[in-house]
Amino acid sequence: MSEPIRVLVADDQSLLRGSFRVLIDTAPGLTAVGEASNGAEAVESARRLCPDVVLMDIRMPGMDGIEATRNIARSPETAGTRVLILTTFDLDEYVYGALRAGAAGFLLKDTSPDVLLAGIRTVAAGEALLAPSVTRRLIAEFARLPYGHQAPGSSLDDLTEREREILMLVARGLSNADISEYLHRSTGTVKTYIGRLLTKLGARDRAQLVISAYESGLVSTAHQSTDS
Repeated sequence: MSEPIRVLVADDQSLLRGSFRVLIDTAPGLTAVGEASNGAEAVESARRLCPDVVLMDIRMPGMDGIEATRNIARSPETAGTRVLILTTFDLDEYVYGALRAGAAGFLLKDTSPDVLLAGIRTVAAGEALLAPSVTRRLIAEFARLPYGHQAPGSSLDDLTEREREILMLVARGLSNADISEYLHRSTGTVKTYIGRLLTKLGARDRAQLVISAYESGLVSTAHQSTDS
């Protein structure tokens, strides 16, 4: 039997923390290893407990969820920890900043328990996760940014045509299995390409590959709207 996915819950509301913890502890294959009431506690607890996933609120006193996410994403001690942002606001102006800081994705707090648990498993497996109700708005935010304001490592100059194609498919939300079927290539080959993209673009995970694709102009809101 595989080890359970270890989850740290960071939220400034104790009732929500407790509710999330009960939900996680009663779900198969998941276990809550700790709680944090602010960003500083989240960073300290993540370094001490080394969870697989941190459920991170954005708006917390002192150090907020964005700065905490940045600290966790950049620390060698928490290199294997993924951050899943939970927010009350689907138009929260900080969501984009959280993804730039290294979050693997985000969901709204009013999402169903089943979707939340599935999201934890998705993020733990290395996939990017964005709440469906806000994806188009978030992508529109990418499109409004000047191309000169790209993140470090987001230039696509060194990518081959095949790598560009796979990056575009990742940005449009396709999984490795979907890309494999679309390109008639093995999933192992697709994983190899994903690994190359992560290295060439200096990206931590698929969420940051998506950001690179939109910031560079490789994928536009027009592509997103045709697939929704």
